[in-house]
Amino acid sequence: MFSYVSGEERVPIDHPLRPVRVMVDQALRELSGSFETMYKNLGRPSIAPEKLLRTLLLQILYSIRSERLLMEQLEYNLLFRWFVGLNVDDKVWGPTVFSKNRERLLTGDVAQKFLAQVLEQAKQANLTSDEHFSVDGTLIEAWASQKSFQRKEQAKPAPSDKDDPGNPPVNFHGETRCNETHESKTDPEARLARKGGGKEAKLSYCGNVLIENRNGLVVEAELRQASGTAERDAATAMAENIGNTGRVTVAADKGYDTRDFVGAMRAWNVTPHVAQNETRRGGSAIDGRTTRHAGYPISQRKRKRIEEVFGWMKTVGMLRKTRHRGVCKVGWVFTFAAAAYNLVRMRTLLSVQPA
Repeated sequence: MFSYVSGEERVPIDHPLRPVRVMVDQALRELSGSFETMYKNLGRPSIAPEKLLRTLLLQILYSIRSERLLMEQLEYNLLFRWFVGLNVDDKVWGPTVFSKNRERLLTGDVAQKFLAQVLEQAKQANLTSDEHFSVDGTLIEAWASQKSFQRKEQAKPAPSDKDDPGNPPVNFHGETRCNETHESKTDPEARLARKGGGKEAKLSYCGNVLIENRNGLVVEAELRQASGTAERDAATAMAENIGNTGRVTVAADKGYDTRDFVGAMRAWNVTPHVAQNETRRGGSAIDGRTTRHAGYPISQRKRKRIEEVFGWMKTVGMLRKTRHRGVCKVGWVFTFAAAAYNLVRMRTLLSVQPA
C-alpha cells in the first residue's frame, strides 16, 4: 500500500538528464532575484517560475508538441516529475493554468538571462573560445497559413453558406503579393520570405545565432522579422555585444559578403572571415588582407558547425514551424531553444573531458 522509494532513487545514476539538471539548477539559482520581481504576493498562488522553466525545457528536449500532452506526461512520468521537482503525490497543473503562467515568462527577458547563465558555466569549464566566432541565420516558419496573407486594407470576406467557416477558400493565383502591400491576418509581424532562389516563399521569421568556434556553443541568439538585410543586421548587432577588447574573428557564408557588413565588422575591431562571393557585382569585399592568413580557412571549416545548431533546433526543438505568434514570443522560444542546445552539448563535452 505504501512506497518508500523516492523519485531520486528511481532515476538511474547515469541517466543523461542528471548532468542537465545540475546545470539547470545552478542557472536558476542565479536567476532567483529576477523571478521574485515577476510574481506578486496577492491573488491565487502561481506556478513557481523554476518549475515552469524546467517543464518548458523538458518539452524541448523530448519534442512534446503541446502543453496538454506535456501535462499528461507529468501526470504519470516519474522521470519528468523528478526533473521538474514534483513529488509522486503532487497535483499536476491543468493545461490552461500552465499556459497562462507561461505567458508571464514569455513577456520578459528570462530566456536571454538563462542563456547567459548557461554560457557562463561553459566559460568556467573552459569550453568556449573568446576570439573566434561564426554567425548565420535561418528562416523559422510562422504559425500562419498562406491564405491569411491578404491586402492590408482588404476586409475579411464574409463566408457563403457553401464555404467552410473555419477554412474558407481563397484564390490568390496570379496575384502579386509582397510585404509592402500584404500582411498576415493571423500573425501580422510575420513576413513573406525565402532562403534562396528556386525555393517557395513562406511566412517566416529570421532566427540568427552567434557560436564560438571551439565547441560550437551558442553565444547569442536573436530573432527578427525576415527581410533582405535581417541576417546581416543581426550579425552586426551580435558582433557588437561580444565585448572583447582584443581583435576577434567572425566567420560567415557568402550572403554576408557585402561592403557594408565587412566595413561595419572592421569598425568594431572584428576581422570578417566571410566566404568570398566572386559572382557578386563589383567583386568580393574580402581581399588578400584576410584570406592570406592561416586562420581564414580554419574559420571557413568551423562555421559550418552552426548548421548543427539549426538542425537540432528545428527537429528536436520543434522550431521548423513555430507554435507562437509575434516577434517577442517567437524570439523568446528561439533563445530558450538555443540554451537547451547548449545544455545538451555541454553535457556531452563535460563527460569526455579528462578528470
